[in-house]
Amino acid sequence: MPAIVLIGAQWGDEGKGKATDLLGSRVDYVVKFNGGNNAGHTVVIGTQKYALHLLPSGILTPNVTPVITNGVVVDIEVLFHELEALISRGVDVSRLLISANAHVITAYHRTLDKVTERFLGKRQIGTTGRGIGPAYADKINRLGIRIQDLFDENILRQKVEGALEQKNHLLVKVYNRRAILVDDIVADLLSYADRLRPMVADTSLVLNQALDAGKTVLFEGGQATMLDVDHGTYPFVTSSNATSGGAATGSGVAPNRIDRVIGIVKAYTTRVGSGPFPTELFDESGEFLRANGFEFGTTTGRPRRCGWYDAPIARYSARINGVTDYVLTKLDVLTGLSTIPVCVAYDVDGVRFDEVPVSQSDFHHAVPIYEEFPGWTEDITGARTFDDLPVNAQNYVLAVEAMSGSRISAIGVGPGREAIVVRHDLLGADDPA
Repeated sequence: MPAIVLIGAQWGDEGKGKATDLLGSRVDYVVKFNGGNNAGHTVVIGTQKYALHLLPSGILTPNVTPVITNGVVVDIEVLFHELEALISRGVDVSRLLISANAHVITAYHRTLDKVTERFLGKRQIGTTGRGIGPAYADKINRLGIRIQDLFDENILRQKVEGALEQKNHLLVKVYNRRAILVDDIVADLLSYADRLRPMVADTSLVLNQALDAGKTVLFEGGQATMLDVDHGTYPFVTSSNATSGGAATGSGVAPNRIDRVIGIVKAYTTRVGSGPFPTELFDESGEFLRANGFEFGTTTGRPRRCGWYDAPIARYSARINGVTDYVLTKLDVLTGLSTIPVCVAYDVDGVRFDEVPVSQSDFHHAVPIYEEFPGWTEDITGARTFDDLPVNAQNYVLAVEAMSGSRISAIGVGPGREAIVVRHDLLGADDPA
């Protein structure tokens, strides 16, 4: 049985939760392998809407084991807040597993995130202020606190002292903030230890044994390709690897065990935070997409920047991730437009670029070259087969598919769990032998 990686192919908010939920009843494990509570999945089940930030969306599917692995940074307060919210709504959360090697977001990480972003002024990255970047920085600087450290008070205290010896100088002398007390941080983290202990496991071993036993494991990426710290629009990126390669390093499952890579791409493009965005719209078309697509951040509530579909970005994502299948979401949002532009290339100072420019400066100055496609007015939320879609909607999907670097295997046609058109089985059951 396969190991499948599911990633965002744009700047996030593509609808990864919906795609994970589509596969949920056919997989045994759903794994969050990167990021923290700086991203969100919204899953609609019947009349119920669930907004998840730190937890894998597979936690909503009975008989699936949700796993938070070593590549994630965990805000333990947020973790238990989300768990308690789900328990209050009758969701069974008892199967959750958390890697002993996952790093912990502390109060000083959140403080540093907010004050450093504020001091950047016009050069702000657009961080959510939740401490994700500083926690990853400590991980790389070997000053991090890991989940397993909460079970040894002496080690925990030593590590907190080492981290704060440096950070308090920065907070007091540079940012004019009050020093953070070691005792306060240690006491806060230790308060979670007993509740956390039953969830903690060697998740790398668990997942490899599951694959050995023929189980299906779905790796669910947080954030998205264009926010990947190595392959995104640096420095306007997240602090982890949100691409398919991050699934291996972020979980301890080798890359040669991964069978499929499913990319999630919206039928248009959105972005939250700062950074280049060639197809961004500042007119009524942008407002149309934002209003019809309810484009406000699951985690932040911030209005998302909206633009037309960007085919070079889709091709770039297909190449970087090895995408085998795309899921095209929110096609229904385009209903009612007379024509739908698609970015097919860029113009940079009179030079045509058919692929994403490697130079940050070139990408920042890229002007989209559009091809326009006829729109449709028919309601498509009830479509369940490709033939149910209006001809113009079919043609749009086929045109986008031809220029995106991989086949489009499923199409989201509405917010509901069942509102999806499947063209090819995402687990590969309909692939030719």
